[in-house]
This record gives sequence, structure tokens and C-alpha cells, in this order.
Amino acid sequence: MFLDQFKARMGPDGIHLFSRSSGLNVLFDEVSVPATSWSSAPRQVSIALTNACDLRCSYCYAPKQRARLDYDHVAKWLLELDDAGCLGVGFGGGEPTLHPDFVQLCKFVSQSTKLAVTFTTHSHRLNERIVTDLKGHVHFIRVSMDGVGSTYETLRGRSFSRFRGQLGLLRTLAPFGVNFVVNEATFPDIDDAISIAIECGASEFLLLPERATRARSGMDVHTRSALCRWIGAFDRRIRLAVSEADKEGLPICNPLAREKGLRSYAHIDASGALKRSSFDEIGVLIDALGVCAALQHLQRRVGE
Repeated sequence: MFLDQFKARMGPDGIHLFSRSSGLNVLFDEVSVPATSWSSAPRQVSIALTNACDLRCSYCYAPKQRARLDYDHVAKWLLELDDAGCLGVGFGGGEPTLHPDFVQLCKFVSQSTKLAVTFTTHSHRLNERIVTDLKGHVHFIRVSMDGVGSTYETLRGRSFSRFRGQLGLLRTLAPFGVNFVVNEATFPDIDDAISIAIECGASEFLLLPERATRARSGMDVHTRSALCRWIGAFDRRIRLAVSEADKEGLPICNPLAREKGLRSYAHIDASGALKRSSFDEIGVLIDALGVCAALQHLQRRVGE
């Protein structure tokens, strides 16, 4: 049956149906769902499988201490999240392809849950063997492209022409989108980046305003103002998105306006701490009671 393709989630905005195979979302916002029936898990959860990465981007805010999640723990959390109404999990890091069980975890999610499987990658470690192993087990890929040409090569220390070739490999695996960190160096390249993303077959362009780190101050106010103007004039050649934690003040459509904060999104770092985002300092370690218990603890701590 057609409806068998969908997973249902209950929340303050109504009944949300999602198909991981097609990416189709259907929202019955005329339905009032009592709070007692709302799904208890966040709509989306990202999991940093490892802090390891073979790039050294100066603006990266990922933790630099060595940490890696255990397969059995992650598998247990994924089953719990699936049962509690989560719609999708995104594997990241660090670079998730550096985790020894990365492929096995993607297969576990696709075969043992109804969660959509995504991962975020710089793409340079992907090859035909990994792509073949992952086929049928990944529903969407996010690939990082911060600037084009010499800007990309200066910031990421890798060949941009090789990166473009990797996009051709990615599109044989699953639909993909481009993640674009916006700062003073990359913003002048944003229109060229959009054109390249469309040419290479990307279906989404995700804006990531640079976050402050100990070494850098993040996106400056002038670049943020310019980005807001650019979004307002955008011609919609490709689906435009912004991360949950960065959408404040940016003119991006949000169809699930009442599903905010930890109801919408949560992050599990490579040490097993549940947080509001990957750069948040407040976290609750997930213990034997599981993810939802840690979520309730975190909600009390942050006042949600």
C-alpha cells in the first residue's frame, strides 16, 4: 500500500508523514494532536561517530580530542529513537567514513529501523567499493563544499577538480546536497557554488553560517547582512536550507514552526553526550536508561 512507505510522527504542528525512500513529507496541520500523544524523540538526530578527520579546516568547531562511539551503543540508541518517533539519523564527525563500522551502521539503520539514513562527508575518502557497499542503505548525503576553486583549496587543502569528480561518484549512491559554510572568505563564491551544485546534480544547498571557535570569531555582521539580502533575492533554482541551530534571523521557510528546539533536533557527540547541537557545551551523557531519558534530563537543564 502507498501509506506503507510512510512513517508517522505526531507533534504540535499536526501529523507528519515522511517517506525515507522518496524524501516526501506530508503534514496534516489541520489535525490537533494532544501533547500526551506527541512523539518523544527529536524529529532528526545527528550522531558524531568519531572526532577523527583527515582535514584541518581552520573554522571547524568539531571537538579535537580523540573519541569514537561503539557500534553496539549506537545500534541500541537507533532502535530506541526509531520507536520513539524520530524520522532520520545523520552520521557525521569528524569524518564518519573514518569510523571502522560506518558501512555496517548504515546497513543496520536501513535494515532494522524505519529511520532515514544520511551522512555528512568531505567526500575525498569515498571510492567505488564503499559506494557499492552502501547502495540501498543511504537515503541522502550531505557533502561539504566551502568555496570554489582556489578558495576551496586554500581552506580545505584538497584539489577542487577532484572534489567535483567525487560529486559524480556520490550521485550514483543517493540524492545529495551541498553544505556550504558561509564566512567572509566563502560568501563571494556562493553564486558559483550554487551553479556548480546544480550542474553536478545536487538537490539541496544547506547554508551554515560560520560558528565562533576559540581560534575564530565566526561569521561577521557584514557577511550576515549580505547573506540575508542574498537569501531574499534568491531565485530558487535549488532547494535552499539552513541548519536548525542557525535559522534565527534568516528568511527561510519553516513549515514546522511549533516543533522547536529539542523536539526538532538533537546531537549525540563522539563521547556519547546528547546536546542541542554539535557546538553546544551543555550535554548529558547517555547511560543505561537510554536516549529518551537523557533527552528529558537535557530538556530540564536547558529549560525546554
